[in-house]
Amino acid sequence: MRACAIIPAYNAAQSVGDVARSVLEIWPARDAVLVVDDGSRDGTADIARKAGARVLSHPHNRGKGAALRTGMASARVAGFDACVTLDADGQHPASEALKLLTADPDPGAFVLGIRDLKAAGAPRANQVSNQISNLFLSLFSGLRLHDTQCGLRRYPLAHNLDLAARDDGFAFEAEVILRAARAGVRMVEVPIRVVYPPERERVTHFDSVRDPARIVSRVLKTLVLTRVPGARLFVRDAGLRRASSSPPANAEIGRRAEP
Repeated sequence: MRACAIIPAYNAAQSVGDVARSVLEIWPARDAVLVVDDGSRDGTADIARKAGARVLSHPHNRGKGAALRTGMASARVAGFDACVTLDADGQHPASEALKLLTADPDPGAFVLGIRDLKAAGAPRANQVSNQISNLFLSLFSGLRLHDTQCGLRRYPLAHNLDLAARDDGFAFEAEVILRAARAGVRMVEVPIRVVYPPERERVTHFDSVRDPARIVSRVLKTLVLTRVPGARLFVRDAGLRRASSSPPANAEIGRRAEP
């Protein structure tokens, strides 16, 4: 499996360099680490480039979903089978990205990182919005989903999930999960460790009120757009599996979640 790392970044000058360097140190191929600068005005692109990453830039801010789509399009052209995405703010240690890379040998698997937000000290508003999103997406996908807002994931590029998704913002990540479930893509959950800096040092572009509302709106639109005559609302055979915290290499992992 050929996989690259994609780091969407917007005004992340204070952290993107360290994030890129940490991934470059452990990634199997140094030319497979890509930062997508989403119209930053603080020198994010230059810092990422100096750190050694490949950089693609949007001329103006388009949203996280658009940045991910740009990165995946580039990865697909370059011949990669999968991509691991992680946030530019440093909350995802590079070791956890590598864990997702090796969690399942099937390049067609959609691997989702799941966090323990309470233990990690995440803001209460983030915990609540994630719980609501989890319940909502679990209801309409027919799967037990434990973290639908985590940016640390491994996307299977052959399924073209990003091409079908329409949202350019944070709701892209929720929309892709629903589209994957409805398409029968096998999904794997992997517990990961996250690092949240002290509140005064946190930089986030996620609005805990506006963005969850957009997620709900996008999910409802996706349900309408993907509905075909005779299709079931609940896709119970999409194959969600839960990986252990230390999955064995080259082995089938986890267990099928009960509907």
